[in-house]
Amino acid sequence: MADLMQYYPPINLYDETLRKRANELGPAWIRVSGSWATKTYYDFDGTTGGKAPEGYASVLTKEQWIGVLDFVKAVNGKLLISVSNCAGDHPNGGSLDLTQTKKIFNLSHEYGVDIDAAEFMNEPNMLEMSGAPKGYTAADFVRDQDIFNGWVRENYPNCLIVGPCSLGDGAMGKMDVKNAGAGIGMMMQICTAHDLMDGAKIPLDVFSYHYYNGVSERLASMMPAGHWNGSEAHTDEYLAVVSTNANIYVPIRDKYVPGGQMWVTESGDAGGGGDTWASTYLDVFRTLNELGSFATITDGVIFHNTLASSDYGFLLHGTFEPRPNYFAVHLWNTLMGTTVYDCGNPDTEGAHVYCHSRRDGKDGCVYLVINNSLTDTTVDLPFEATVYTLSGNGDNRSRVMYLNDEPLNIKTDGELPEIRGKYQKNGVVELVPGTCTFIVI
Repeated sequence: MADLMQYYPPINLYDETLRKRANELGPAWIRVSGSWATKTYYDFDGTTGGKAPEGYASVLTKEQWIGVLDFVKAVNGKLLISVSNCAGDHPNGGSLDLTQTKKIFNLSHEYGVDIDAAEFMNEPNMLEMSGAPKGYTAADFVRDQDIFNGWVRENYPNCLIVGPCSLGDGAMGKMDVKNAGAGIGMMMQICTAHDLMDGAKIPLDVFSYHYYNGVSERLASMMPAGHWNGSEAHTDEYLAVVSTNANIYVPIRDKYVPGGQMWVTESGDAGGGGDTWASTYLDVFRTLNELGSFATITDGVIFHNTLASSDYGFLLHGTFEPRPNYFAVHLWNTLMGTTVYDCGNPDTEGAHVYCHSRRDGKDGCVYLVINNSLTDTTVDLPFEATVYTLSGNGDNRSRVMYLNDEPLNIKTDGELPEIRGKYQKNGVVELVPGTCTFIVI
């Protein structure tokens, strides 16, 4: 799989455009994690010369971490991390040594940007494949997660303890199930969320899991059962993956974190860097439906992977030009409030309907109607409304998003285009095929 990967040098988190775009999406959570984090040595005293010590695979410098903290502060964000848990953190082959954990928490605190939430390890279901020491077991994880969570709770009580960062529980033994939402976890999962939680003594504040609709084209030959073709990316079956996966985890959350929130701490178009259509309008159906359907199941948070890297990043790597998904999420954050209503319009074939309070706090509500069908749909409006219709202007593979038939492009001065709705009298609104429409009443 390493041959399928492309190296990206560390991003400049002080770039004004990057910070501007992140601020426009916010306030938001920022996650620094992944299998990379599980195997990284925190060289905050500058003694390694850039070479990872034995038992680690990479190095994080103090300057780089300060850059993350400055970015979080600049965009008014909240920070979620996972820490290292590789052979280097088990010098005697036994339980977790907290030296690394203490380094990153204490430096963040001393700098004035505390870590707001922490998952012990990224995707521990895959154990050794996720970076844990050779021969590491689920029982070892339960032991070490308690060590980590106990230390965090005692020393940083305002930090949310999140976990177990699970994936693939709907795919166990079902390699032919495309709607499992496990990404590469379909192929690599070794243990379940139950294995990672049974016997744990320190209760979690938030239950977390990962999900992708499938695997990308670059992994399709390895996992053909987990890949969806672009011709399927608008279908009801494809869009149902998010709710199917969330409902797998609800009873697990209820067992181990009763009454707690449920977060998706990593999601995106597809495992393995994203599909070729992830940066086009075609992926907007999934993104908006993911937000809408997840909100009907839990009031938790979804972390999109990534902001400005990979095929599914919200921003184009290097230039930070917004992709269609960026504008879709920007509009969601601008219009959709946090109260979710039973809209009285259950999903039908080719249409997904969600209803929220207004983000501006005014009386009324906001409907999101995703018309993923290939035929026209009409909506009866009993009231006056302001309508925001997103489309690819007839091309679902368009790399430009259109709002009410006008392209959304950054202005010459670097500002976002005007996000303005269209007044609609009460009556009938025709939603053309392949559009996503916010109706503010």
